[in-house]
Amino acid sequence: MSQRDVDHGSFDAWGYDLETVVEAAGLDRFPLLGISRGGSIAIAYAVKHPERVTHLVLHGAFAAGVNHAGTPEEIEAHGALASLLRLGWGLNNPAFCKTFTSRFIPEATPEHEQWFDELQRVSTSPENAARLLERGAEIDVRPLLPQVKAPTLVLHCDRDGAVPPERGRALAAGIPGARARLAAERESPHARG
Repeated sequence: MSQRDVDHGSFDAWGYDLETVVEAAGLDRFPLLGISRGGSIAIAYAVKHPERVTHLVLHGAFAAGVNHAGTPEEIEAHGALASLLRLGWGLNNPAFCKTFTSRFIPEATPEHEQWFDELQRVSTSPENAARLLERGAEIDVRPLLPQVKAPTLVLHCDRDGAVPPERGRALAAGIPGARARLAAERESPHARG
């Protein structure tokens, strides 16, 4: 949130950012949490610095972005979402809020949608949000997965609309000895019988 418009958002730059934070914090050995696109960055860091990462926890993460692992329909939908981000990010448009928020919070209340829309508005610009989405689609760390040495736990929600659960399963399958846990979304009160 310190820089709203960043034009250097590449995978290598994100890795450098993580290295910079670790150095500034003075960490020698530590567990590393990677969420969504950050999971791929955490994987690259863990492979580059195996002596520092004691454990790796990946939540809602993926090894290959949609441009490498998606169907033609998923790739087309991803491009449409990038256009929608450029046009609707942070504008308090209920239709946009519902479309975007439901990818992350499937049962969002109107209050959740308002909170998420405000978070978007203060986090980054519409152009940068679209650029981040597009660059995330280009990620491919699959060749690094067999090189991960840290004990790894992969967590994924079963109804994740941003990163499909099968991408989490594929991620866990590619890391030697990784444990996977597919978490169910909040149980519906109607399902209790």
